[in-house]
Amino acid sequence: MIRVAAVGDIHMGPDNQGLLRPAFETLPECADILLLAGDLTRHGTPGEARVVAKEVQGLGVPVVAVLGNHDHHAECPEEVTAVLEDAGVRVLEGQATVVEGNGARIGVAGTKGFGGGFVGRSAGEFGEPLMKEFVRCSRRCADGLRTSLDELARNGCDVRIALTHFSPVPETLAGEPLEIYPFLGSYLLAEAIDTSGADLAVHGHAHAGTEHGMTSGGVRVRNVAQPVIRRAFNVYHLHIREPAATGAAGNGSG
Repeated sequence: MIRVAAVGDIHMGPDNQGLLRPAFETLPECADILLLAGDLTRHGTPGEARVVAKEVQGLGVPVVAVLGNHDHHAECPEEVTAVLEDAGVRVLEGQATVVEGNGARIGVAGTKGFGGGFVGRSAGEFGEPLMKEFVRCSRRCADGLRTSLDELARNGCDVRIALTHFSPVPETLAGEPLEIYPFLGSYLLAEAIDTSGADLAVHGHAHAGTEHGMTSGGVRVRNVAQPVIRRAFNVYHLHIREPAATGAAGNGSG
C-alpha cells in the first residue's frame, strides 16, 4: 500500500513561516510521498518561495510539486522553481518523476494546467488571437500531462499519479460559483488522464470546492486545496499494481 500525502493552496509568506512544519515533520510516520498542488506562495516571489522551502526541506519523504497561478503572479516562476528545487523539491511542468516509497516505484506526472471549462460549456480555439492562445495554453498543459503519464507507464511504475493545480473535473468545484468554473479547470486535463491512465489525480485551486470527484474514465480525483481539506495535508492510499495488471490499480481508500 502506498500512502500519498497531498495539499495545495498553502499560500505561504513570511508571517506564517513554520505554521505547517510541525505537521509536515510527522510525514515519515504516515506517508511515503508529499504532493504540493500549487499556489504554494501568495504572490510568486522568491522570498515567499524561500518560506515554502524551509517548510518542506529535509522532511524524510520525497516532495513533488507543481506551481499554481499565485506562484506565477510575480512573473518569475523559474526563480520560484529554483528555490524549491534547491530545497530538494521536484517541481514538475509537463514532466514526470519517479520516487521510491514503501518498496514501490511511485510515478508522478505534473502540470499547472489551465482553465477553459468543461464538456458542453468550454472555450473554443476560435476568434481573437488571445482567446485562441488561452485554449492553446490549456491544450499544451494537457498534452504535457498525457506525455508524462505515458512515460511513467513505459517505466513500469507501481502507481501513477496526475498532479495539477487546475481541476480536471467539475465535480470537485462544487461550492464555487458556476460562473467561474471555466477559470478553475479544463476537461482537457481529464481527457489526458483517462487516455493515458492514472491511479489518482490530485489538484487544488478551488478553495470553496469539494474534495471528492472522478473522471469519466473512473480515475479518482481529489481537491486538496487547504481551505477544502482544512488540515496540513490529507493522506490517500493506493494499492500497488500486480505485475500482470494493465489497468488502473484498484480503488484504494481516501
